[in-house]
Amino acid sequence: MSETMTITNRRKSTNKKEEQEQEELYIDTAEAEHIEMYLKAIWAIRERKEEVKVSSIAKLLNIRQPSVVQMLHKLNDANLVEYKGGKNIVELTSEGNKIGKQMIRNTRLLEVMMKDALKIEIDEEMVCGIEHHMKKKFTDALCTLLAHPRKCPHSNEIPYGRCCR
Repeated sequence: MSETMTITNRRKSTNKKEEQEQEELYIDTAEAEHIEMYLKAIWAIRERKEEVKVSSIAKLLNIRQPSVVQMLHKLNDANLVEYKGGKNIVELTSEGNKIGKQMIRNTRLLEVMMKDALKIEIDEEMVCGIEHHMKKKFTDALCTLLAHPRKCPHSNEIPYGRCCR
């Protein structure tokens, strides 16, 4: 969920014609990462076959319930979840599910890489910092490099990607 901004630079070429060079800058806002964390949390709760409630999201993310409610309204407006305040039950839309699943996949593949390939202790803070910046192409390449692991070091299943089929 990163925004892309294109900047156009003008420079003179050797034949004195002006050319345009485009450079893409990726602006990952804290808000985008916040959204991904919520979707990941909702996906993980659902994966455990639990009812996704405001209280369960708040507990998992270690934040207050009013903050969860506020974000759920934003996610609902963005068509990433279905949330109606009175019911207190949250459902992922297909787009929200896709993002949540991808974040879980990123996390678990990074954990496998750290433990099995790099032989270092899993650093959850580092994983959290990296997982938001992984493109599908990178995730699939990492999965292939790791021989398509089915479980992370915590024994949770790693969702399949395109490379696994």
